[in-house]
This record gives sequence, structure tokens and C-alpha cells, in this order.
Amino acid sequence: MKMTKKMAIIAAVVLVSVTLLFMISVKIAATIIGTGDTGLTSKEGVGLVEVKGMILDSKETIRQLRYFLKQDSVKAVVLRVDSPGGIVAPSQEIYAEVKKFAARKKIIVSMGSLAASGGYYISAPATMIYANPGTITASIGVILKLSNIEALMDKIGIKSHTLKTGKYKDSGSPLREFSADDRAMLQAVIDNTHEQFIKAVSEGRKLPLEDVRKIADGRILSGEQAKGYKLVDRLGTLQDAIEEAGKLAGISGEPELLLPPKKKVNYLDLLVEGAEGTFNGPLGRATGGMKMLYEAE
Repeated sequence: MKMTKKMAIIAAVVLVSVTLLFMISVKIAATIIGTGDTGLTSKEGVGLVEVKGMILDSKETIRQLRYFLKQDSVKAVVLRVDSPGGIVAPSQEIYAEVKKFAARKKIIVSMGSLAASGGYYISAPATMIYANPGTITASIGVILKLSNIEALMDKIGIKSHTLKTGKYKDSGSPLREFSADDRAMLQAVIDNTHEQFIKAVSEGRKLPLEDVRKIADGRILSGEQAKGYKLVDRLGTLQDAIEEAGKLAGISGEPELLLPPKKKVNYLDLLVEGAEGTFNGPLGRATGGMKMLYEAE
């Protein structure tokens, strides 16, 4: 009996110790990941904001731009874009933020290997755009991808039933035939969104609408070709863009490159994002998730 109590006490102590150790480790990891060197000093310099990969969310890019806008030591910003595009709404939100930023401080876009579709959309209102000669850019267009698995469902013996309030409510559903009315309705939405893209480029680049419309057929262009169409201002590297930003901001000599503070990790957000990734991935596509994209194919 005494041995049992002793073992229970030891087990309880070990459990408490392990729990405390785990909590301390998580706290230390969060501190390391969440803070770090921001690269900011009292010296005047140029901020760097990077947009990499698919544009699925606008919050982090907007947070960084707004942070730099408030810093007196940051005289200009370089927006490094290396993206094939992404979802329409986040691209539009970043576009609007870049436009607001450009009204108060200089913002220079530096295009990496790929800055197409939504990647070009967010670049359009910048003070100046740099691209490498071989950068893949433009792709001014909108795409909506739909799948139909009705035949597969019938083959494996699964029946689906839909209750709806109007004939268009399940348009694009993978569980029924895509009708002519569905196509006409969705095409009208795509056309309207495409026109928004054209107007955004026209306003951002100060080009006539018709000039933009002529090349807004989804075609991709090299950086060199894009410069010929006035979609890009200059050919050059990231370093060229940084130096140009310094000159436009009135900084003498080579400007110091300033990085935004790192976003603190919220582990609950990571779990939520993981769940969203599951829905937006194969499962989401199978259940009929519909998203319009500014994306280069």
C-alpha cells in the first residue's frame, strides 16, 4: 500500500514537471518566432515587403505596409513580388493598400521570376515597377475552374439531393450538369471582374483603357515585352529597385534596407488555417468550393 502511494506521488510530480517544461518550451519558442530582429533602426532607410507564392490572404501584406507607413525612418518601400497570382478579393485589397501607400510615400515594385495575374494586379499602382528581362508577368485575366463528378457518383452508386431557393443557387455544383444558363450567368460575373482588372491596371499605370484591353486577354509577357507595353517602367534587379527607392526618397548613398517586424505566432490560428487548407484543397474542390482567380496558368 505504501509503495502504491509513493508511486502515485512520483507519477504526479513527473506529470507536473513535464507539463511545466512543455509550457515553458512553448513560451520560449513563441518568443523566438514572434519577435526576432526587425531590422529597424533610427537611421533613414528603405523598407522591404515581400509577396511570395499564391495570394490567398491580404492581411499580412497590408499589416507590413501600414507599419512602414507609420515609421518616419522609412522613407520608401520596395515591394518584392514573386507570385503567379491568387484569389480576386485579396489581390484587390492589396492593390488598394499599395495605392494608398503610393499617395504618401514612394513604393517601388521589384518583380522576381513571376509576377503575373494577381501578382501584376497588386503591382500596378506602385510609384515605379522594375522587372528582370525574363520575368513572367501580365496575364491580365480571370479564371474560374469547375469540375463535374456526377457520372462518378452514379457509377459508385451515390445519389445526391439538393434543396435550393433559386435556379442559380447551386450553379457550378460538381454534382449536377452545368447548364447554358449557369454558363451565361457565371460568364457575366467573370467578364465584370475582368473589367475591374483592366480598369485597375489603366488607373495604376495611367494608360488608356483601350490600350490595356488590347493585351488583357490572359497572355503572359516577359519583363522586356511588358516594358514595351508600358506595364513595366524599368528592367533591373532587386538591388536596382532598392537603390532607386532610396534616390526617390532623397536618401544619400546606399540606403539601409529595413525589414518589418515578424508576425507573432498564434497557434490557434495555425490550427484554423490547417482546417481551411483541408477544405480549400481536394476536399473543398470535391464539395464544390468556388473561387475566381487572378492566376497565371
